[in-house]
Amino acid sequence: MVRDGYFYGIASFCAALLVGWLLGGPYAGPVLLLCMFFLWFFRDQERQIPQTAGALVSPADGKVTDVSQVNVAGTPRTRISIFLSVFDVHVNRSPISGIVRDVRYQRGKFLDARTPNCADLNEQNIVTVEGDGQTVIFKQIAGLLARRIVFTPKLGDRVERGQRIGLIKFGSRVDVLFTHDAALQVKAGDRVKGGETVLALFPVSKAVEPVLAGQREAHS
Repeated sequence: MVRDGYFYGIASFCAALLVGWLLGGPYAGPVLLLCMFFLWFFRDQERQIPQTAGALVSPADGKVTDVSQVNVAGTPRTRISIFLSVFDVHVNRSPISGIVRDVRYQRGKFLDARTPNCADLNEQNIVTVEGDGQTVIFKQIAGLLARRIVFTPKLGDRVERGQRIGLIKFGSRVDVLFTHDAALQVKAGDRVKGGETVLALFPVSKAVEPVLAGQREAHS
């Protein structure tokens, strides 16, 4: 379980005790249900991380709502949008292995995460990871209910594919942006699991080139 779950759970449990003491046991029932919801919502499940070369994995659990082509600073990229309902695991994971090159927090609105323009207008955390010859951008986007975005790695840190890197509390959205040379493995309407579902496959030659270069240098 994510640490935040204990904070919310203990606080709501204490509130239930107080309500029960002041008003009677039956009135504490709804607050106890809220306590159980918090403990369930902040669950953190183990995942089988794919070891396939060039794999880009989903950074979150949820439903793929859009697969489209966009321009980022003049560079064409594929964007996969994933909507997280309150019933999904909200722990976020790194889509690839690499170095965190940029982290930018953008304040904004709290529109429904399923609306098309929320990717530009909503409060969000924009992360760039560079590794295996690829640069991947992913956004942690707040939704109608989400009011806090957590991202734990720091600029310059190395992250591994599928590594836990933060969470978005309650309903939200995650966007992943990458180059067109990756072969898509999902489509709109698919359900995905963070750290486990492969969203796309980069050309293997690009993915292994830095590794082979390092091996050549080690033997020279």
